[in-house]
Amino acid sequence: MMAPETKKNRLGLSVEAYLGGLSTLCKGCGHDAITRHIIEAFFDYGVAPHEVAKMSGIGCSSKTAGYFMSRSSGLNALHGRMPSIATGANVANRSLKVIGISGDGDTASIGLGQFCHLLRRNVSLIYVIENNGVYGLTKGQFSATADPGSKLKSGTVNPYDAIDCAVLAIELGCGFVARSFAGDGAQVVSLLKAALSHPGAALLDIISPCVAFNNHEGSTKSYPFVRKIDAPLHGLDFTSGFAEISAQYPEGAVQELKLPDGSSLNLKKLSRDYDPTDRAAALRTLEESREKGELVTGLLYYDAGKKDFNATENLTDTPLCRLAEKELRPSPDALRRIMERYG
Repeated sequence: MMAPETKKNRLGLSVEAYLGGLSTLCKGCGHDAITRHIIEAFFDYGVAPHEVAKMSGIGCSSKTAGYFMSRSSGLNALHGRMPSIATGANVANRSLKVIGISGDGDTASIGLGQFCHLLRRNVSLIYVIENNGVYGLTKGQFSATADPGSKLKSGTVNPYDAIDCAVLAIELGCGFVARSFAGDGAQVVSLLKAALSHPGAALLDIISPCVAFNNHEGSTKSYPFVRKIDAPLHGLDFTSGFAEISAQYPEGAVQELKLPDGSSLNLKKLSRDYDPTDRAAALRTLEESREKGELVTGLLYYDAGKKDFNATENLTDTPLCRLAEKELRPSPDALRRIMERYG
C-alpha cells in the first residue's frame, strides 16, 4: 500500500519545511496556537523559509520564534528592542520577509517607544503581539495591556487603564491594523496572509490566553471570557495573487480590498456595516466596543497608499547587503558636495 502523497505548496515544499523546534510553553498556551497559524499561513502563501527573518525580544512570546521555520534567520533581541533590530534587517536586505514576534510586556511597556517609532516609519514587517495581559515569564503580574478591573489569580484588581496597541497603531499611521484571537485560526491565518502581501508595517494584536496565570474567573483575557465577548467585524477570505481562485458570495455581501501583489482580501459583512479604510470609523469602533465590553476582531484599518520606510528614504531596490563596496562608498565628488553644505 502506497503512503498518501504529502501536500505541497506553490514552491513545491511540504509543511515540514516550515516547522521549528518543540515548544517548551505550558500545554494549552495561546502562543502555541499562534505558532500553528503562522506555519499554516506562510506555507499556504508560499514563502520560502530561507527568505524569512524572525525577530523577537524577551518573554514567553519571544520564545515562540524558535518554534516555526527553523530554516529561517532569526534573532532574540534585548527586551523591548526588537523593532530596532527588525528595522536594521529590513534596511540591509529588503528582499526578506520580516516577522516580529512580541508580547504585551515587550511591546507596551519597556519597548513602547521603539514600537511607536517602528510604526511611524512604516518599516516593512509583520508585527505580531501575543497579548495575554500578564508577564508570564515572571509569574503573572499585570502588563500594560491588562484591562482595568481585571483580576489576578491572587484576587488583586488592576486599577489602571489599558494601553490599546491597535488604537495606538492607527493613531501613528500604521496602514494595516488587525485584532484577533488565538483560538480563531481561520481569522488569524487570513490576516497573516493579507499581512504578507502588505508593503509596510502590518500589526496583528492577537489575544493569546495565558493558561498558567490569566485563564481564571475575573480575567478579561481568558479563553472563556474572550469567546463570550468576541465580536467579529466581518468574515475574512484571502485570495492569493499567484493562482486564480473563485468563490461565490451573496450579492452585496462582500467588500473586496485589492492588495499590492495582486491578491485580495474579501470582507464578508456580518453584524455591522464596517469600512476598514475609514480611519476615524476604526478608532470610533474600537472606543465604542470598549465601552460595550466587546472585543472586536478582524481587519480594523487598512491604507494601501502609504509609502514604506525604504521608499520614504529613497533606498535602492537592490538590497544594501548585495551592493559592492564601490556602490556603497560615496565618490569624492559626492563627499565634496556634502562638505560644501556645511562650509
